[in-house]
Amino acid sequence: MTGFGERVRGALAQSGPLCVGVDPHPGLLAAWGLPTSAEGVRTFGLRVVEAASASPAGIIKPQVSFFERFGSAGIAALEDVMRAGREGGLIVIADAKRGDIGSTMHAYAEAWLTPGSPLEADALTVNPYLGVGALSSAAELAYAHGKGLFALVATSNPEAVALQRSQRQDGRTVARAVLDELGAINADHTRAGEWGSIGAVVGATVSWAESGLVATDPPTPILAPGFGFQGARADDLQRIFGEAAPTVIASESRSILAAGPDRLVETIRERSEQYGSTP
Repeated sequence: MTGFGERVRGALAQSGPLCVGVDPHPGLLAAWGLPTSAEGVRTFGLRVVEAASASPAGIIKPQVSFFERFGSAGIAALEDVMRAGREGGLIVIADAKRGDIGSTMHAYAEAWLTPGSPLEADALTVNPYLGVGALSSAAELAYAHGKGLFALVATSNPEAVALQRSQRQDGRTVARAVLDELGAINADHTRAGEWGSIGAVVGATVSWAESGLVATDPPTPILAPGFGFQGARADDLQRIFGEAAPTVIASESRSILAAGPDRLVETIRERSEQYGSTP
């Protein structure tokens, strides 16, 4: 079984770093002429999947909250969108930011990472700030099933700066300590030369120097929101991420989705070309 990290490595080599966010917030639904309902988000999501499958993009990231707000019907819509994405050959990252301890975290992992589960995704975003060790059962499950996790490490929201950049007694920032612990998990599960499957979320507008971050060994995928609408540019990727740039998944949503359903494929292709990927 090919591990998730190696699957991402292959996808980046074949399709480039662009990840298309699936964020059906009310303003976009209205702009697309869709109702603010479970059926609206289902139609929206399936159109994004269709466009991504017909373009160079190899990865999508549904934002779970925009589906959850419609209750069980919204969750059913999310299931349809994620299943269509996986069946279309895309890597599907469920952006749910789950985080808990013990059996509760394990249950979250079972819901999102178990093959055949209604909510099956290829990877799940998780919150490690209850302690990286609290994610251990989720990491074990991910490796067992060829799935992945993306743990929040250094995010761009200003509320997180004081916590994530605070220094421990050993001189490392909290964000660096989290990244090191993720690297240790990957080192225990990967063979030499392989990428780890427990990835990190590092905002594209975050300063690596101020956050105390360095490239990991073994390499691990970095999910980088903040490109496009939030200000980071495609040609900034190498400068921002330096040595870690080849592992970056560049996530864009509004900057692509605002083009509307009729121009989605064209816009995704244009953005892919800006990242230097023209398969």
